Amino acid sequence: MLAKPPSPRQTELLERAYAYVLEHGIADLSLRPLATAIGSSPRVLLFLFGSKDGLLRALLARARSDEMAFLDHVRSASGHTDLATIVRATWAWLADRRHRPLLTVWLEAYTRSLTEPDGPWAAFAAETVEDWLALLASAQPPRRRRARSAAAERTLALSVLRGALIDLLATGDVERTTAAVEAHLEARRP
Repeated sequence: MLAKPPSPRQTELLERAYAYVLEHGIADLSLRPLATAIGSSPRVLLFLFGSKDGLLRALLARARSDEMAFLDHVRSASGHTDLATIVRATWAWLADRRHRPLLTVWLEAYTRSLTEPDGPWAAFAAETVEDWLALLASAQPPRRRRARSAAAERTLALSVLRGALIDLLATGDVERTTAAVEAHLEARRP
């Protein structure tokens, strides 16, 4: 059976809730303050989303749609280029201050996915790893993509990006973290 599409009110409240979590975070979300802030009530949110976990899953899906839009943008803007170009384009987007709220929510959800694998966060971390690895794979020559060394190369690139991002979110030091990403790319240059 197909899931019925969300109502206009559900879509409106999801967008308001998403704006709220971008500002306040998602990990310790409480329904009462959220409902008050977005002009609703806890009962309405529970009715529309089924439960707090249902709302959290909808918010994570909404955040993931922003992530996927970014990945599609990088993929189309970069065309068929090399891995270093994709890593640089990805880092430029990650380091942009305007994206910090989304990336902070992403990190909260990523870590909760690891510590609460059966909750509403289930599989979030694994799914985002696959999303990012697919982007990086698109920059590798098609004949090479399936090689074990190619998988290791993109996993290393993802690890550098993710580590630099976590450091950037913790410190705000764009210059140092960008230098680290560039040092990695220089070390990998043939």
